[in-house]
Amino acid sequence: MPDQSPAENPAVNLRTITNVAYGLFSFGFLTAGFFGIATVAALILLYVKRADAAGTIYAAHFDWLIQTFWWGLLWLALSGLATFIYIGWAGIIATVIWALYRLIRGWLALLESRTPLGT
Repeated sequence: MPDQSPAENPAVNLRTITNVAYGLFSFGFLTAGFFGIATVAALILLYVKRADAAGTIYAAHFDWLIQTFWWGLLWLALSGLATFIYIGWAGIIATVIWALYRLIRGWLALLESRTPLGT
């Protein structure tokens, strides 16, 4: 099979976009939100390219990262509110561990060319 240029093979572009999204999420995560704009940029990228990924394994990765962002934001907000009664720190720690787990699991699955859910 002859080599295809990236323009002829959209899966190559989607793989690169997915790696960039994981990288941006990780950068925002590792800087403890200091560069949170990177995470927001990844989220925008995922929403913009979501239709292109439909029907591919990358669609599962896009959904995985989008869900990680929104659920993580919700749990961090609720935990942040709960810090006023001194129980929110446990929720913040749990959310950070959960988000880190999802980033690692998803990115490893991408490197193995499978979905984050293992299929």
